[in-house]
Amino acid sequence: MITIKQSGDFKRVTGWLERIKEIAKLGILDKYGRKGVEALSSATPVDSGLTAASWSYEIQNDGKSASIVFNNSNVNRGVNIAIILQTGHGTGTGGWVQGRDYINPAIQPIFDQLAEEAWKEVTRV
Repeated sequence: MITIKQSGDFKRVTGWLERIKEIAKLGILDKYGRKGVEALSSATPVDSGLTAASWSYEIQNDGKSASIVFNNSNVNRGVNIAIILQTGHGTGTGGWVQGRDYINPAIQPIFDQLAEEAWKEVTRV
């Protein structure tokens, strides 16, 4: 025979369940963070491959909202290489290397998938 006795309220259990629920919600961001890194790595123009291999993400959560932040750690002389590949840059001899918009087309389908999945979750009955 199992006997359960309870006194007081369920505040600690309820709080724990709320934290677990929030962690589950962040799991979707983790999933799309990994997908985003994969898409950005695949789309990054390759010379040495260092910039493509330098993508990462972090989930920022302030308790009211959560976001995925994508980062690229390939920096040369204080310049983020992923950014100058995207926007273009001057050369040491006065020329200009045109940028190539590779970030937006790579990441937009990931954002679309995330929005669709989140919408399904919100409208689930």
